[in-house]
Amino acid sequence: MAEFKEISPNASAGAKLTNWFENRFPTAFDAYRVHMSEYYAPKNFNFWYIFGSLALLVLVIQIVTGIFLVMHYKPDAAKAFESVEYIMRDVPWGWLIRYMHSTGASAFFVVVYLHMFRGLLYGSYRKPRELVWIFGCAIFLALMAEAFMGYLLPWGQMSYWGAQVIVNLFAAIPFVGPDLALLIRGDYVVGDATLNRFFSFHVIAVPLVLLGLVVAHLLALHDVGSNNPDGIEIKGPKAPKDAKGKPLDGIPFHPYYTVHDILGVCLFLMAFSAVVFFAPEAGGYFLEYNNFIPADPLVTPAHIAPVWYFTPFYSMLRAITTEMMYALIACVVLAAAFGVLKGRMPAIFKGVVVAAAAVGVALMLAIDAKFWGVVVMGGAVIILFFLPWLDCSPVKSIRYRPSWHKYVYAVFVVNFVILAYLGVQPPSPIGERVSQVGTLFYFGFFLLMPWWSRLGEPKPVPDRVTFAAH
Repeated sequence: MAEFKEISPNASAGAKLTNWFENRFPTAFDAYRVHMSEYYAPKNFNFWYIFGSLALLVLVIQIVTGIFLVMHYKPDAAKAFESVEYIMRDVPWGWLIRYMHSTGASAFFVVVYLHMFRGLLYGSYRKPRELVWIFGCAIFLALMAEAFMGYLLPWGQMSYWGAQVIVNLFAAIPFVGPDLALLIRGDYVVGDATLNRFFSFHVIAVPLVLLGLVVAHLLALHDVGSNNPDGIEIKGPKAPKDAKGKPLDGIPFHPYYTVHDILGVCLFLMAFSAVVFFAPEAGGYFLEYNNFIPADPLVTPAHIAPVWYFTPFYSMLRAITTEMMYALIACVVLAAAFGVLKGRMPAIFKGVVVAAAAVGVALMLAIDAKFWGVVVMGGAVIILFFLPWLDCSPVKSIRYRPSWHKYVYAVFVVNFVILAYLGVQPPSPIGERVSQVGTLFYFGFFLLMPWWSRLGEPKPVPDRVTFAAH
């Protein structure tokens, strides 16, 4: 048992109360010191570093508003839509809670996409933060599952038919697909059993996983330290430190970055409130107009599309047609040929590469393109997990990479936005071609990264972080 800390009898009432709690709950105060007041973060953080704390804020908003919605929502196919209407019309402030939750879902993906892009820019996934990045990608995957299952709950037309389309995709998996789709639905069509399953996962299972991953993400981050725009380690063995071992290029997270984040929170809440009060549907992107119509299994909407934050991956799914399969086969053959001709490997490994390529081509020709569309859609997310090992640049930050790398990243962002836009549009021949090119570029960006990230002469990286007081 730890010894009690004494305090002067003349101390203030607040100091006495703090001392009383610290003597009885020292673990909490130790955690506060480790993760806040004595956690040294690089002094050159910029505005890109507010999105992690904003993601945490939106998670809290979603949990709190979700608790209030569950109080009135009924996970019953015959009553779900009516219960949402009851919340909107008759529950005091119910409309505000519902709009905060629906806007929060989109806001979550906005800040997470920006947070991930910042990691991409500054190499926050590089050694020693590989595990931090992997936990972050797992959070993104869990967030997608959470959003998809929550999307069914209003039981509107787009909720129903969107879930029908996405769940049916699992049926394209050879051998186990039909049984897997039946297991997910709980019935032969999306119905009451599906609603109950999705409700259970949305309210209990996935949030628990999400919270666990968030805690693991933060603990792993604070163990290895935060990255910075220069990509310089401030806590490494060669980093400059003072007499007490504190990094000279770091400052305590509290109070410096808590104030920094409070500014970001204020700006975010202003934008968030503007959307909630003046444009909660966001022109049909945050809440589709078809979702204000009760689900009807006998009436299919003219155009079925997921919510905007899924649409880049949905575009990749739709891009995989029979014609596209031939392009993918050509890519596999060219990659195998390049590996055999240019790779420095024993003859036996070259034989394995050729055999694997032959098997891959045979599978592509034998299995329906719909299945490969599902593979591509899933692979677009899974490939992010391998980013720490795909990037072979000698420097971390985009600041010190060759200037043309910035244009590569800019094209990647534009390509992602175009794919997102095409995902909400009805299918068209031109849109199909553009999405096919965009899909090839998306995967080419990552799969060719071991090659192109090494090209060019990087700029000299300074020994200390570049910082100007402001």
